[in-house]
Amino acid sequence: MTRALVTGLGAITPIGLTVHDFWQNLSAGVSGVTRITRFDSSELPVHIAAEVKDFDPSKYMDSKGARRMSRFAQLAVAAAQLAADDAQLVLGDNERSRAASAIATGSGGAIDTMEEMMVLKERGPNRVSPFYIPVMAPNMGACQVSIQLGLRGPALASVAACASGLYSFIEAKQLLDSGRADVVLAGGTEAALHPLPIAALANMKALSRNNDDPEGASRPFDLNRDGFVFGEGAVVLVIESEARANARGARVYAELMGGGLSCDAFHITAPREDGTGAQEAMTEALTAAGMQPTDIDYIAAHGTGTPLNDAAETLAIKLAFGEHARKLAISSPKSMVGHLLGAAGAVGAAAAVLAIYNDLVPPTINLETPDPMCDLDYVPNKARKMTVRAAAANGFGFGGQNGSVIFRKYQP
Repeated sequence: MTRALVTGLGAITPIGLTVHDFWQNLSAGVSGVTRITRFDSSELPVHIAAEVKDFDPSKYMDSKGARRMSRFAQLAVAAAQLAADDAQLVLGDNERSRAASAIATGSGGAIDTMEEMMVLKERGPNRVSPFYIPVMAPNMGACQVSIQLGLRGPALASVAACASGLYSFIEAKQLLDSGRADVVLAGGTEAALHPLPIAALANMKALSRNNDDPEGASRPFDLNRDGFVFGEGAVVLVIESEARANARGARVYAELMGGGLSCDAFHITAPREDGTGAQEAMTEALTAAGMQPTDIDYIAAHGTGTPLNDAAETLAIKLAFGEHARKLAISSPKSMVGHLLGAAGAVGAAAAVLAIYNDLVPPTINLETPDPMCDLDYVPNKARKMTVRAAAANGFGFGGQNGSVIFRKYQP
């Protein structure tokens, strides 16, 4: 087993285009939810989203490369470049074959599919982009990160709905443990804001319709929650072997201990109401990490703000952590950044890592009327200064895919 250390973070999110701004706003309880500006939402039942605003891909890649990327890949490359810069990561030519990418996504270039379908319908087949296939493919987040940063090791791209981002960290740990890589850029990316998925999710009753109060719309664990807020963004972590990180004197944010995966095998959208599927992922994560429930101080919850998910996650935490569940600090980043689908788990992981590094737990905002079924400590509305020895990040996706990953303070 190789000790896996987090030495860099990059974040392109609705509340900040750097990890510094992301953490400052997450800690301060700043919402990134606004009325939709990307397109006309007037005919839709939902007019709010958590958009990444003022993103300029030319800051992170050349214009030709950017034109041949979907937005989800652009966000991934930007977050990866920021993470590499934050880690002061320099790779010699002989090191590049031992440097890997693991960039997960939920929908890849879904927007490109929708847009090229309109081109085909309105302008004919000769006008369809010849780059459509390599632009929209979900593996292109990982592949473009590898291309742009010169990583010649494996390029992995898990697609596991809203649990996707967490898969990337488990894959990174496996690459280091197997000796196949010494450094992995791991995370998640999503950019699927478009009228079609918003209409579909609204018709599913999954989205909040609190159009008159965008900043107050995402309210995980609150009695009056009415659904999640669609978001976009990317988060990438640099994960290195202890030997490599120490040899170059790298700053260490936290240690990645391991993770757990499970499937509810129950329903295409709804979680098991008894929480057993999610509980199995958390229990497996503890086992993989070689840790006890009492070792964990904080959980960055999945916490979508849908009635079923929040109640099921509460039950799952109680099952996995027993009596210690009531001593945990738990919060949902989605209350501020919305639901980034395939990038959601990576956002939760960044929140967990930064909570450990700063000994500060970000809040769950908009938690005004606690739901009796969600009766744990969800750190309402204000960040909490406390010692965070270890933290978990949860992610649960459509199809019943569950993931949980554990980080702890690094002790050489």
